[in-house]
Amino acid sequence: MTTNITNSLETLNEKKVSRRDILKTAGIGGVGVILGASGLGGILSIQESKAASKGTNKDVVPFYGKHQSGITTKTQNHVYFVSLDVTTTKREELVKMFKDWTKAAALMTEGKAIGELTGNEFLPPQDTGEAAGLSASNLTITFGVGPSLFQKDRLGLKHKQPKELVDLPKFPLDALEEEWTGGDLCIQACADDLQVAFHAVRNLIRIARGKATLRWAQTGFQRTKQADAKNETPRNLFGFKDGTINPDVNDKTVMNEQLWVQPGDGPDWLVDGSYLVVRRIQMFIEVWDRTNLKEQENTFGRHRVSGAPFGKKNEFDKVDLKSIPADSHVRLSHGDGSQQILRRAYSYSDGMDKKTGSFDAGLLFLGFQRKPSKQFIPIQQRLAKMDKLNEYTSHRGSAIFACLPGVKKGSFIGETLFN
Repeated sequence: MTTNITNSLETLNEKKVSRRDILKTAGIGGVGVILGASGLGGILSIQESKAASKGTNKDVVPFYGKHQSGITTKTQNHVYFVSLDVTTTKREELVKMFKDWTKAAALMTEGKAIGELTGNEFLPPQDTGEAAGLSASNLTITFGVGPSLFQKDRLGLKHKQPKELVDLPKFPLDALEEEWTGGDLCIQACADDLQVAFHAVRNLIRIARGKATLRWAQTGFQRTKQADAKNETPRNLFGFKDGTINPDVNDKTVMNEQLWVQPGDGPDWLVDGSYLVVRRIQMFIEVWDRTNLKEQENTFGRHRVSGAPFGKKNEFDKVDLKSIPADSHVRLSHGDGSQQILRRAYSYSDGMDKKTGSFDAGLLFLGFQRKPSKQFIPIQQRLAKMDKLNEYTSHRGSAIFACLPGVKKGSFIGETLFN
């Protein structure tokens, strides 16, 4: 085999075949193929695929199932979230993209490289390769569609738009920036390794080339499982525990009531799916750092160290609204307790805010629910009007997506929508 490779390379050198000539022969985007699997690229592809599939079942989250993973899945250490705009005018191309996404996502969540185990040294590999040798790291990939997708009549989807899937209303004090708002599609990749999450998104964006383009992207993090052996509630960048009050994902009745779209809620294609609200919330951490502890705790309505609500000793003790300031974050978000959202929030830090010279850091809020009109919207309306936390935060980005139902083997993500 080594002799054949050497001879092939010597022959090419003798003929002075340039990289540009080869790419011209192959065609833009690698449509053409000029050499067989016996080239060096084929060997490397096989090696990379084997190296990338070393993960064990302990760090693999199944991609196939009734519901998409990455929603009720135990929150991983990192998230890479992207919003995309559809550019193709052909519905069949979009369907093909979702089919290719399904195959690629299923492989990557198992820690495997995408593409066939053959290749060519004179063409780009099908897998980008930066996750070679890494485990699956509990990677989950969750797909959603935005309201603007249905407004593109050329795709023939307008009549399938659910009533709940509409742009969120403008809330008081919103300071939304277009570069962090909206999108036709979304991909949420969560993993215990950021490189694994980025690898997943990068390959999916590559598959979408010519059919969809990146609109905006945001990474997020929380304390790692290695750093927190007790697996306590993560803290946000203000130092307070975030996500204490979340519905029980192990209670099927609660999940059907609060999270999963049910028959009769709207179009049947979204049954067993869920709605996702995304908010990019900048936190003015320098101002917060100059605020005394008493004021910080009054702002949240919880004790910083224990996470316990005022009047209680432990984090998960039942909230006594009479003991909590009327304008505190906990009291306003709690309301009467009937509105619940499954939160999978992550902190973000994107360097410096050039406008102020301070940190560009904050919270990437990811909230899943069954009916935004009866869950997120009324909660946010209360918070936007009175929440004392508004003094220290600003909502810069916003989007809403319908996260598709899960998929069975042999099918593809989004099949219920496109059929």
